[in-house]
Amino acid sequence: MAERLADRVVVITGAGSGIGCATAKRLAAEGAKVVAVDTNDETGKKVAAEVGGIYVKADVTNEAEVANMYKVAFDTYGRIDIAFNNAGISPPDDDSILITGIDAWERVLKVNTTSVFFCCKAVIPYMQKQKKGSIINTASFVATMGAATSQIAYTASKGGVLAMSRELGVQFAREGIRINALSPGPVNTPLLQELFAKDKERAARRLVHIPMGRFADASEIAAAVAFLASDDSSFITASNFLVDGGISGAYVTPLD
Repeated sequence: MAERLADRVVVITGAGSGIGCATAKRLAAEGAKVVAVDTNDETGKKVAAEVGGIYVKADVTNEAEVANMYKVAFDTYGRIDIAFNNAGISPPDDDSILITGIDAWERVLKVNTTSVFFCCKAVIPYMQKQKKGSIINTASFVATMGAATSQIAYTASKGGVLAMSRELGVQFAREGIRINALSPGPVNTPLLQELFAKDKERAARRLVHIPMGRFADASEIAAAVAFLASDDSSFITASNFLVDGGISGAYVTPLD
């Protein structure tokens, strides 16, 4: 594999599983030095060891811990080139607006959106000093269109990530810092597998809307992150990078 990211330093939140784990492996394979951030010591340390990087435990809803994780990254490697702000949740008590309580609403917005605010605020000054950097914030296809299975807080939180990414991408473009939103469709991760186990009908409703007829593999999303992190995407910023199997382009889904 070509080393498009040789010697670049990437900080990945939510690195212990799913898209974060797959991305850590993909970016390391392309030459990056990985700082794996998670709240789970076991999985976070395992991923860091597998990619020859370092692990930092951090709660991304805590501004001080977010600032510290970037400080550790910079103190260890002397620079931060890429930030993949990926940590997020989609809890079962986030449902229809008629059902979802304020506690679930605030918890999802804090983890999915406020954390991205903290991460961008903390990492941009490092990138300003080197006059270059790429920030990729995980949004979702539901930031572009309504979800077939209602998850009001999640949808709103990802819409916030998309809007924030666009504004920051415009604001810092002339400083050499590219900021994009990555919007995956449904991905075959432990979170989705849990949904299948708990509510097969709800999971099946997601699948029927995907023109490609399958869920994404986490490695396919990681490949998109690698592209946005690399100089191959040097003229892309403030964008909504959809990797959704055609969902957002479909009026109707073809039947088999």
